[in-house]
Amino acid sequence: MTLETTLAAIRPADEQAMNAARELQARLTKPAGSLGALEELSVRLAGLAGVCPPPLPAPATVAVFAGDHGVHAQGVTPWPQEVTAQMVANFVAGGAVVNAFARQAGADVMVIDVGVGIPLHGGSNLLDVNVRRGTRDMTAEPALTREEAQAAVEIGIAVAAQLVDSGAKCLLTGDMGIANTTPAAALIAVFTGSEPATVTGRGTGIDDATLAHKTDVIGTALARHTPDLADPLGVLAAVGGLEHAALAGFILGAAVHRVPVIVDGVIAASAALAAAAFAPDSVAAMVAGHRSAEPGATVALAHLGLEPLLDLGMRLGEGSGAVLALPVVSAAVRVLHEVATFDSAGVSEK
Repeated sequence: MTLETTLAAIRPADEQAMNAARELQARLTKPAGSLGALEELSVRLAGLAGVCPPPLPAPATVAVFAGDHGVHAQGVTPWPQEVTAQMVANFVAGGAVVNAFARQAGADVMVIDVGVGIPLHGGSNLLDVNVRRGTRDMTAEPALTREEAQAAVEIGIAVAAQLVDSGAKCLLTGDMGIANTTPAAALIAVFTGSEPATVTGRGTGIDDATLAHKTDVIGTALARHTPDLADPLGVLAAVGGLEHAALAGFILGAAVHRVPVIVDGVIAASAALAAAAFAPDSVAAMVAGHRSAEPGATVALAHLGLEPLLDLGMRLGEGSGAVLALPVVSAAVRVLHEVATFDSAGVSEK
């Protein structure tokens, strides 16, 4: 599907299914509201699926989109750019944190090279759809052309469709890209109207001087391009990354297929803002997996009206927080499938 046909196909949540889920929750053998956020999550997932109870979110796949960034040249991180390709190889070999968490949660891991600077060698779970070998330096010129940004978005849409066609009932966002918290902060600043200092964090753990420099770099890029939040593709092209654009498409693809997408950390949250700018109804498909320690993530999730399921002080990326949240999402749905009602169990109500 193209970006245009995808946006035309996204529909709002089904209110009838949401009401049915609320009514069912009220009849289950537990005090009303006693499951807190899980009850509202089950209602949202019923609205997304258009049926109560909604399908269990299994099987599930985390898609790790990888890309490099021209803004790395501005010294926004001490990590060498080669680490992106090295970590992609680690994902493919199954040796990263996201792989360990995915094995624990029973999820598959797919790795997508959408913009890595170094050509990669294949693996059964590596998809090579490289648009270009890293973005341009957004402080000097747009990171991407509009055509490149759209190509990356449409790759994300296609990956979502491929996974759903293969039977996935839940999609999870993953990312890899040295320096990618810099474009993420720039995107969040644009889409939420926040100052760079409010949304810029330490990424992989930079010191105070580098944080101040990184904030200035983002301010310079935004001043150069003055992106228009009413033109999300233009925003992605000006200051985004190829993995950010692909993740935005991946989220839109989940929304089209009415499958939940668990949003990971700050990179995914910035992509989710772009998806919501393209199609506000796509928020119905989004589940905030966790609250990243990156400040921009909290700003982005608040703007989207999403409350994270977990808050563990994590800032790894890779999809790690999304995968940890998968069993929580499964539990929220399983309650609607398996818990008895007061009538069926012969339990007295208050």
